[in-house]
Amino acid sequence: MGDHSKIEWTDATWNPIRGCSRVSQGCVNCYAERVAARFSKPGQAYAGVIDRHGRWNGRIRLVEHKLDEPLRWKKPRRIFVNSMSDLFHEAVPVEVVDHVFAVMRLAAQHRFQILTKRPARMRAYLADRSTARATSRGEIFAKLAPGHLMEGCSWPLRNVWLGVSIEDQATADARIPDLLATPAAVRFVSYEPAIGPVDLSRAIAIDWQCTTCRSYFSGPHRPTCPGCGAVGGWCGSHAFNGRGYPDGPIAPSQRGAGIDWIICGGESGPGARPMHPDWARSVRDQCRAAGVPFFFKQWGEWAPTGQSTAADEKAAEGDFFLLHSDGGIDVPDDRWPDDESGEIAITRIGKKAGGALLDGVAHREFPDDPGA
Repeated sequence: MGDHSKIEWTDATWNPIRGCSRVSQGCVNCYAERVAARFSKPGQAYAGVIDRHGRWNGRIRLVEHKLDEPLRWKKPRRIFVNSMSDLFHEAVPVEVVDHVFAVMRLAAQHRFQILTKRPARMRAYLADRSTARATSRGEIFAKLAPGHLMEGCSWPLRNVWLGVSIEDQATADARIPDLLATPAAVRFVSYEPAIGPVDLSRAIAIDWQCTTCRSYFSGPHRPTCPGCGAVGGWCGSHAFNGRGYPDGPIAPSQRGAGIDWIICGGESGPGARPMHPDWARSVRDQCRAAGVPFFFKQWGEWAPTGQSTAADEKAAEGDFFLLHSDGGIDVPDDRWPDDESGEIAITRIGKKAGGALLDGVAHREFPDDPGA
């Protein structure tokens, strides 16, 4: 942690806040909670934020000596903000959020990546241009950088990327509308841990989808699907225009703006759930059709056959399970997967052996940098 990180899509982590609480199934095997539980005894770094069962208790601790940390890092880098918490957790005081944004404004050489599972609060905060909020930031600037002028500060900050974590269609539908309605220089989605399929076509600029093979395509309408040859098998335009989210209206100023980057990855660690390759392929294809950068982070604890040499070797020895397209797992009972049913063979080999190749290709794409 700190000014270097093993997280593949960032360079460093910045954790001025400790503590969190679970909000959905994606939190069940939270790596941050697991790490915090190891160091939660009295006097240790995460004392007071973990309950007796080893889970987040909802309390938040401010680590004051880390608040200004990025100002001391001169070399430009991508910084994941609060990898061990959530900046927009309901227990984080707004004054602390103000301070974090003031530091990000001053550390313009860096690119800050914020992920949240609480996008409603993020949306409210970023859309609030009240005099009281501006005054609060002004006081913080005076403390951090005496004599620094606020004039010329663009809002939203061009070096701050805002994202939401999703794990399945339900969380995508619940969180992405708020992200799309949040003023941001870059918006991104972290589909990790992937524990169910997702269709993101309403949030990224996709023109057409074949109703026969479910492939996504951009450009003008064509009578014949270039993927499977079906004639007339299209569902209408999916170019994002705010439709499809009647319960979460999109702010007019953001209409037409979609997602700029998508990260995808399977779950790792104890209790990890497997990711079906079709889920990752679908998101890859949606990104490809829309021209959205796609970052495939990892298979995680489980790897399907055909994606990893180690997985293939282990399955050949008979050590595998059957994974269904809905994420269900079965013991094989001495039979190989039935292709027609959508079953595949998966093996538990660990994150390192599973690797990060999707159909033999490494996807390590990043969005354009508006702050450059």
